[in-house]
Amino acid sequence: MSDANLRLRTLVGHRLFWPVAVLVAMLAANTIYRPGFLAIEVNNGHLYGTPIDILRLSAPLILVALGMTLVISTGGIDLSVGSICAISGAIACLYISEAPDQNNLGMVFTALAMALGVALVLGAWNGVLVSIIGIQPIIATLILMVAGRGLAQLITEGQIITINSGPYRAIGLGHFLTLPLAIFIALGAALLIAAFTRRTALGMIVESVGGNREASRLAGIRSGRVVFLVYVVSAACAAIAGFMITANVSSADGNAAGLWVELDAILAVVIGGTSLAGGRFYLSGTILGALIIQTLTTSVYAMNISPQTALLFKAVVVIAVCLIQAPAFRAKFGRRRRGTPPPPAPSPQRQKEEVPA
Repeated sequence: MSDANLRLRTLVGHRLFWPVAVLVAMLAANTIYRPGFLAIEVNNGHLYGTPIDILRLSAPLILVALGMTLVISTGGIDLSVGSICAISGAIACLYISEAPDQNNLGMVFTALAMALGVALVLGAWNGVLVSIIGIQPIIATLILMVAGRGLAQLITEGQIITINSGPYRAIGLGHFLTLPLAIFIALGAALLIAAFTRRTALGMIVESVGGNREASRLAGIRSGRVVFLVYVVSAACAAIAGFMITANVSSADGNAAGLWVELDAILAVVIGGTSLAGGRFYLSGTILGALIIQTLTTSVYAMNISPQTALLFKAVVVIAVCLIQAPAFRAKFGRRRRGTPPPPAPSPQRQKEEVPA
């Protein structure tokens, strides 16, 4: 085998190759359909354009997916992140709406701190149910997924709370160094999580708990505390994402805010290469997966695909991405294309001959 073929196989075998290839293919298809898709312009010192919108709109999903990555790496799942988004956004907007001066910076920080504190309590609740009581993660978080959406409705009293706060609006629509502030918030969270999980032993501990919790316990790792921690981190990420979602529209809707974001987050984690069975996790892959999902959503709107078929279109693309990433599928598909039959099973007579006396 030549060096060129070896390098090509190594490149194709990299875990991020196919997600990057899919993202590039979607951008190319959108550019062909609409030539100005990748155009970026400067207006009042700020960058605008579809690529900037994709980055800005993917920021909440990146935050939720980062927390979900840590949870999934321990062998768990968190279905409550969408409800936590709605609760945190509802609490912040309710507090701001009742303030005499909605543009007061200290008041906005107080609202954010209150909402974040409630989210941490909800994350701790999930952690207790899973790590201490021993309820299955999908059941434990499903409880808060359902009850949390009702709690958000109680906070908003079934109404849409509207606000007119410049500082709060900046979380979702503000700019910093010509780029949307939401991009820097998501980037900061990603760097912070990466620093704690890749520059310390925490990441290895989380992966070991997901790989084999009992072996980790026997090795001296307090696996219960690790599981508790990842659910708290997931809730914190969801709360910040809830601030962005509600800041984008300057209102809180307890029913619609963060709806189904947990499913998109799980898809982003899986597309990024993290196994749902737990163990090794890939933060960079998760971020790439979130960008793919947001690009896909933007493509659906840009190509004027009807809402009735949009979800089906997204499902087909996601399935295709997951299949392309699967080494077993690629190997089987490649063998069929080459016409190479699978190796024959050894005959019973030969198996008897190979058994030592």
